[in-house]
Formats: sequence, C-alpha cells, structure tokens
Amino acid sequence: MFLDGEEWRAKFRNFQTEAWRLETLPQYLVPQEAEEIKAFRAGERINPETFSCEYTERLKRQRREGRRQGRVHIVSRPLSEYLEFEFSRYYRPHVLAGEEIRILDVTDRENPLPGVQDFWMFDRTTVVLMHYEADGKQVSREVYEGDPAPFIEYQRIALVESVPFQEFLKG
Repeated sequence: MFLDGEEWRAKFRNFQTEAWRLETLPQYLVPQEAEEIKAFRAGERINPETFSCEYTERLKRQRREGRRQGRVHIVSRPLSEYLEFEFSRYYRPHVLAGEEIRILDVTDRENPLPGVQDFWMFDRTTVVLMHYEADGKQVSREVYEGDPAPFIEYQRIALVESVPFQEFLKG
C-alpha cells in the first residue's frame, strides 16, 4: 500500500511508543525546502534554541506523552551542502525538541548496512519503505507487508554503530 496525505500523517499521530527512521542519502530534494536552502546559502541561520514550528511542537508533545522519535543518518565526509543545511536547519532544533538523532559516519570504514534503503518504523511493527531517485527526489512511500524483524535488526545495528548527533558535531 502506498502512503500519502492523511494516511501518512496518521502514522505519526497514532504510534504508541516509537517512530524511527533510517536515512541513507547525502541529499533529499524536497520542493518545500527551496526557500530555506536559498536562505542557508545566503548565510542566514536559525537559532535552534528559540526556533519553533509544527514539527518541533509535535516532537515536544510526543516526549511529554512518553512517545519517542529518533533516526540515524548514514553519512560520509566531506558532508554534502544539503547535509550541512539539514544539520543546521533541522537536526539542531529537533534534538532540542526531543528527537533522538544519531549519525553513522562511514567515511573511514565499511558501511554496516550496505544496500539498506531509507525507511520509517512505527512501534517496531509497521515499516514504511521510502523510495527515492538517485538525486534524492522522493518517489513514494510504501507500507512493507513482510516481517519487520530485518528492520528491527537494521535499527539495532544503526544504533550500535552510530553516535549522538551532538557528539558527532564535536568530532
């Protein structure tokens, strides 16, 4: 089943304990980000301490409700311009709002998750495969109909092999 619109938003409203994401690409082409990327290129930055939007407010609410959201992003250095933007514009305020973001740097080592595609996992029972073009343009989201066990293992490996976002920034 392909997910979009209200069905997709409901996944974030209705998960009980955890929403978790694996990101594998150095760039995501999201049309809604065009103006923000333009501002980033012009040197404009947000203050992550004071920034607020619907997404950060949802993260804070989920935390208060005892629900967790996290992700691991697989990266290699030098970071792409998009990753520099994403770290500045999204990851910094999202961490402060309660998202558990980790980075798996594969610059000087073998990727422990070769060939694994982007996905979201909700409550370790529902997996949504994220399909992208090679340039990072999203094609679709698809509910995975099989056993979630391999994705639970991918999550375990990603968490063990990664470091918290703030720690990555210090390195």
